[in-house]
Amino acid sequence: MSRDYQSFVDNLTVPACVLSVEKAENGPHRKIRIVTGNQAYIDTIEKHVPGLNENPKKFIPNLEYTNYVPEDINFEQACFQAAICRKKVSSYARIDKFDFWFDMLFIPLVSEDENLGYCVYSMDLSLKPEAENMSSTSADIAQSVLDTCIKLRSIDDFQEAMDSICKDIRALCDSEHCCILMMDTAKRSCSVLCEAFSETTKLLPMGTYLDDSFYDIAESWEGTLAGSNCLIIKNEKEMEIVRERNPVWCESITQAGGKSIVLFPLKFKNELMGYIWAINFSAEKADKIKETLELTTFILASEIYSNRTMERLHILSSRDMLTGVMNRNEMNNYVISLVNSEETSTVGVLFADLNGLKTINDSEGHIAGDTLLKNAASALKEVFNKKNVFRAGGDEFVVILTGLTEDELYSKVEMLRKASEKYDRLVFAIGAAYETDSVNVRIALHNADERMYADKKLFYEKHPELRREAVKRTD
Repeated sequence: MSRDYQSFVDNLTVPACVLSVEKAENGPHRKIRIVTGNQAYIDTIEKHVPGLNENPKKFIPNLEYTNYVPEDINFEQACFQAAICRKKVSSYARIDKFDFWFDMLFIPLVSEDENLGYCVYSMDLSLKPEAENMSSTSADIAQSVLDTCIKLRSIDDFQEAMDSICKDIRALCDSEHCCILMMDTAKRSCSVLCEAFSETTKLLPMGTYLDDSFYDIAESWEGTLAGSNCLIIKNEKEMEIVRERNPVWCESITQAGGKSIVLFPLKFKNELMGYIWAINFSAEKADKIKETLELTTFILASEIYSNRTMERLHILSSRDMLTGVMNRNEMNNYVISLVNSEETSTVGVLFADLNGLKTINDSEGHIAGDTLLKNAASALKEVFNKKNVFRAGGDEFVVILTGLTEDELYSKVEMLRKASEKYDRLVFAIGAAYETDSVNVRIALHNADERMYADKKLFYEKHPELRREAVKRTD
């Protein structure tokens, strides 16, 4: 029989091997052995292939597959479906631990052994995703992926699109709960991008569990995946695999009411951005879920990466990097939007200029001056939302507020003076102006600037030793 298998795989041009799978159940694990392979497949074991095989080994027929590659639950489940359940299984996915895209096919073979099932496994490798392989899938899976692409392109609001896609993924999985969870590695925190629930579920929202310690659990998932592109646990028996690899996470899942799990990492350009997570899904749909989400997660990760990049670019273009408040460019854009807006409201403007900054820079250096600027921004952010605070120049800050009364504006001026007292040598020259129509924001800016300069002049009259800093203004 083994010679027949050898003849079969030798006629295949892509790397291929024959696998045997135990029919008898052995807990969550079954022994899977590589019976034989064609030369192209054996070369992937015996030869050094960068990114695929860093430690070549001598191929010995009928050894367990884990003698050559790391254990992979998804690979084992595909072997079981083909060799034992007699189903053809295909998969196209990027496998992180190998840095390759794998086009995989598992085909059942006839077995005369009562204890073993057999299948042929073939693979084709590429460093980059190939559209042809992504599109050569079943019609219903292709439609699901296409629907995701259409929503991402046709809905202008990114959050609205993701909410809708999350509902679709929950429906695909027929799960009680589905969530797209984002991870911020710099802040070591997690956040919910979107989530969807079945009508009958008693599961709690993901935000219920996002305390300071949850990031450690989410960070552990990468080790639990062990280089696989996903984790699909269908029942309590398979849950033992999670218990072995990650007992803390397994305990938290079961305590929350989880009995089955779908977990797909969202990665793009080797950056982990988060996970798609579904709880208590329909085990009968496991194969369709895997095939669909293998493609969908690649598309979603690309879109989330692009959206995050655009957010970062917007921050870079609108934020003052030293103080963290908005910059002059963003202030100009905001003023233009108020002038051109069809909806008007009251507007209050506050100019806050630092007194004594030049003296500190001259005598102590720019590090001390930068500290004073940061303290100034901190005081402003104690009183105002940072999106309304702009660093208009070297030592000049502007606050633009809408929808408030004149009394409220001047009350905030006093609050700022109080806040500044908390910081060493922080003294603002402040000018404020108010207009009943936000279209006149430029008038308010001019008047607030003039009043700030008058306030600064009074300061230097009281502190003549700092007068050299009070340079004549040119408008």
